[in-house]
Formats: sequence, structure tokens, C-alpha cells
Amino acid sequence: MKQRGVTVWFTGLSGAGKTTITQAIEKKLREHDYPVEILDGDIVRENLTKGLGFSKEDRDENIRRIGFVANLLTRHGVIVLVSAISPYREIREEVKARIGDFVEVFVNAPLAVCEDRDVKGLYKKARSGEIKAFTGISDPYEPPLNPEVECRTDLETLDESVKKVWQTLEEMGYLRKPVSV
Repeated sequence: MKQRGVTVWFTGLSGAGKTTITQAIEKKLREHDYPVEILDGDIVRENLTKGLGFSKEDRDENIRRIGFVANLLTRHGVIVLVSAISPYREIREEVKARIGDFVEVFVNAPLAVCEDRDVKGLYKKARSGEIKAFTGISDPYEPPLNPEVECRTDLETLDESVKKVWQTLEEMGYLRKPVSV
């Protein structure tokens, strides 16, 4: 049976836990021989969207480009894990409509928790004015209205978050064989 591709889009503030959950899901998928690729927002910005800034227009273009690559991979039976802040609801909806096989995961943690987790000191720099247009501080984050999954990383363990995502993928028919997590 051919694997059905899907884009699993993890959105949330910097420090919410998107990358951590994505890497745990990737590991579990690889253990069970699923074709999987990660498109991490930071890595994509270094390679595919270098030169784009952080204006709304540039952020939207960044998400469109990530969505384009995710769509190509999804069409070829890959489970694509996108970890990107993607702060604007409208562009997430545009990408979701284009891809079709799409699971939105809202990685939700309060701003204060994200700031406490900030090992790079980005929030501190944003609050001091060193970083302009920083999501959650001087630029908005528009949470999803109806995500397929919400992971409350301030209230649940990593394993609980992974299990929620995995179960949703099973229920939606994206995993070809049931595997307990």
C-alpha cells in the first residue's frame, strides 16, 4: 500500500516547543520506516529564503516558499513536518488550501513560558528594541482558530504532545499501519 503524503504544520511562538515535538515525531516515524522530511523555519531561512526580512510581506513569502516545498514532498508520499512560527493566520490558511493533505498543530505555550525557555536571548533583545518586529513582542501572532491538534507544552509532557499528533495522523488515515506510541 502506497504511503499517503501529508504536511504536518507546527505553528507557535518562538520557544513554544515546535522543533522539539517535530524532532520527536520524526524519530518515531523513521523508527517505523515512514518517509519523512523536516522543514525547519530557521534552517529554511538560512538556505531557501535567505535575503527575506521580517516584514509581513517577507514573512508571507517565506511561508509560501516553505508551503511550495512541502506540497511537492506531500504529493510524493512524504510526511512533511514543518516547524515554523508562521505568525499570520491568512497565509497558513492559503498554504493549507493549496496542499490539501494538511494537519495544523498549534504548539501553544504562554509568552512568559516561551521567554523563560529562550536560550538564544531573542525575547530579551526584542524587549530592549535590538530586534524589531519580533513575533509575540512587537509583531503579532495569530493563533489558529481550528487546529487539528493543540499541544499545550506548558501543561503536558513531550510524550503526551507526540501521542496527540500521532493519534491524529492515525485517525485521519495518514499512517498506513497502527503503531502504539
